[in-house]
Amino acid sequence: MAETEMKQKVAKGLFWKLLENGGAQGVQFVIAILLARLLTPAEYGVVGIIMIFITIANVFVQSGFSTALVQKRKADEVDFSSVCYFELAAALGMYGLLYGAAPSIADFYGLPVLCDIVRVLGVVLFPGAVISVQTAYVSRNMEFRGLFFSTLAASLVSGGLSIAMAAAGWGVWAMVGQQISYYISLMAVLFLTVSWKPRRCFSMERVGGMFSFGWKLLCASLLDTVFNNLYGLLIGKIYNEELLGSYTRGEQFPKLIASNLGAAIQAVLLPAFSASQDSRETVRDMVRRAIRLSSFAVLPMLMGLFAVADTLVLALLGEQWMVCVPFLRIMCISYCFWPIHITNLQAINAVGRSDIFLKLELVKKGLSLVALLVGIQFNVFIMVCIKAFQDFLCTFVNAAPNRKLLGYSIAQQWRDVAPPAFLSAVMCAAVMAAGRLLPEMSVWLKLAVQIVCGCGVYAGLAWIFRLESFCYLVGMVRGEKYSACDSYRFFFCRCSDSVLSQRGLSDCGL
Repeated sequence: MAETEMKQKVAKGLFWKLLENGGAQGVQFVIAILLARLLTPAEYGVVGIIMIFITIANVFVQSGFSTALVQKRKADEVDFSSVCYFELAAALGMYGLLYGAAPSIADFYGLPVLCDIVRVLGVVLFPGAVISVQTAYVSRNMEFRGLFFSTLAASLVSGGLSIAMAAAGWGVWAMVGQQISYYISLMAVLFLTVSWKPRRCFSMERVGGMFSFGWKLLCASLLDTVFNNLYGLLIGKIYNEELLGSYTRGEQFPKLIASNLGAAIQAVLLPAFSASQDSRETVRDMVRRAIRLSSFAVLPMLMGLFAVADTLVLALLGEQWMVCVPFLRIMCISYCFWPIHITNLQAINAVGRSDIFLKLELVKKGLSLVALLVGIQFNVFIMVCIKAFQDFLCTFVNAAPNRKLLGYSIAQQWRDVAPPAFLSAVMCAAVMAAGRLLPEMSVWLKLAVQIVCGCGVYAGLAWIFRLESFCYLVGMVRGEKYSACDSYRFFFCRCSDSVLSQRGLSDCGL
């Protein structure tokens, strides 16, 4: 595929993927706010416990095959259909394990209702298996337009059902209904909007070939999933389901921003990276541009969310949820490092080094275990703070291999991230100061003023300093071919990479 054609497909795919994430997540965000008004933190905590087990089971079901399908140089109908049937069989096995373990899970947490919820909610494993193959096909062929409409439709259907159930007094079962209806609706609509359909063909040899790549990702994903959810499991056990509900809700807001970024990078850039995997310089330039642009967009949102956390929670969720504010702010700091995390990992996957991917996960989980053992000796807030610091250290771990693989060191990456990080910190301080100086007013008006203040400060600073990513995006919106650093040379905007410097300033980034 010609380079120009690939760039056009990437740009179009990224547009639809971001639109899909933004639209669906926007709908889900509104639904979550309405449900928070109808349900208690304890009810959220009950479903939060079960979703941890479902998430872990999904890792076994998917077994790294989704990434393997995208990364494989030539994947045909036999590959996709074989993986689909294999994952459905794996889903059946995992559901049987969950069904049998349900009473033990309920006894462990002292909540009898968990037994029935596990057995009912576990059915999402089956549509989830099909969806993973459908989305892999979408990513490989960049059919993100169909995914956008499918996700939006599923979010509306499941959201409407859950609100109706909650209003009718179904309590925790409203969230169960939301999850089941979302998965089923998404699978059904994807069959209508995406060109791939499973065929009556199966090759265990093909499955085995992809598993040779995917098993390392399975182990890495399993480690990551278990450790990421371990805090939720411990909070639910050591403390109570109400505090778990507050932790889950506090994490939801920053995770919403970070997950949109992660999904877009993985779905759109992974196939682009994979298509260019034979050119180290091309992949490096794409990774560099992805880190710069994602940091420019994500960091101000997370730091702005940090600044308005108390006002936002009070306005959207109500007084009963204010305990989640400290969790929200801590997780905002934790997810600030996500652009470097996810982009580096996808670059490693794209060049076919799943062995390095697994080794990185082993190192990071060692750090996570140390952080957990230290943090559990203190209260829940200190424990989560230590987790955020551990996430910061893991940034260096993820970036280390790409110094050799791509010639893009951690020092260069942090130099690329530093400008938006600095401006975001200034913006955050300004918004928090504005919140304290504002006279008594309605919580909604205060929130609106703080948001406008934050947007104005960040955009103004980006314009004053002629931030490279800001100029790039403005040029792209105007339809101009913007070359980094060709108009303004501020100290933030520079190319330190020797190879790039030899090409000239106009070659910085993509």
